[in-house]
Amino acid sequence: MEKIFKSLNEQIEILKFKGLTISDVQYAKEILLRENYFFINGYRHLFMSENKEKYIEGTTFEEVYSLFLFDRVFRNIIFKNLLIIENHLKSVISYQLSKKYGYKEVDYLKAKNFTSDPEKSRQVNDIIKKMKRQVRVNANQHTATFHYMNNYGYIHLWIMVKVLSFGIVGELYLILKKEDKCAIADIFGIEVDVLEDYLPILANYRNLCAHEEIVYENKTQKSIRGTVYHSLLKIPKDEDGYIQGKNDIFAVIIMLKELLSQEEVENMMIEIERAVHNLEYNLHTISIDKVLDRMGFPKNYMEIKNIHKKVEK
Repeated sequence: MEKIFKSLNEQIEILKFKGLTISDVQYAKEILLRENYFFINGYRHLFMSENKEKYIEGTTFEEVYSLFLFDRVFRNIIFKNLLIIENHLKSVISYQLSKKYGYKEVDYLKAKNFTSDPEKSRQVNDIIKKMKRQVRVNANQHTATFHYMNNYGYIHLWIMVKVLSFGIVGELYLILKKEDKCAIADIFGIEVDVLEDYLPILANYRNLCAHEEIVYENKTQKSIRGTVYHSLLKIPKDEDGYIQGKNDIFAVIIMLKELLSQEEVENMMIEIERAVHNLEYNLHTISIDKVLDRMGFPKNYMEIKNIHKKVEK
């Protein structure tokens, strides 16, 4: 069915027809114009009745908007901490490779510095090409790369990583030699294969956050493995394993817990708890537990900040 343009008045009428209570029409119009009807409409699902066609009786525009605002706050919390991990990873990788292979791109971008696995030879060449392309593109556009290229004729790896995406840095880690992977994973205090699992998922969420997509209920195709957090939080299992914290946003919290410092984790969880409490105050038709369940959050989610790092054996 073709989607056609709807005026603000028509958007209001559609929402009312679906059973949404709108007490202040002018306020609702201002919000719809500022935030986008179709984006706000994406938050309707938890408020819909069983037939999915009408809102639960009594649902207000303000309630739906409060979930929208919660997701914005929550998304910014996640994004901020993903950037911390991204910067840390770039710093550690650049230090490890520069120390072993040199600080000029003609040295550290040699294929022999990466895995010798023949099945990954094409991947190695592709990543090197991507990084060289970034040098060409950013040499005159990025302040730091411009400075080093013009004053020294080369770009240090610790400068180059600043212009690489989280996704490319994650791909770079996958093609490193085993000893370099181990050295980097050890700094984060986790196993190599665990870090390999985490990086593409975190890069995906980084992009979702950067483009203001709906994050709180997002699920990924790839699941993370069971951890001590799942066990100690007593997350129930079914035939496929743990039912929460595998491919939902709580899985992201677990990954952040693994990669951030203890202080950073505590600050993040306090911010999340505050955001949850603010949302709970504004909900009347549904309970906060319904939102937390949608996120994959167990009721005792705050206890995660006090659990030590360790992958379940």
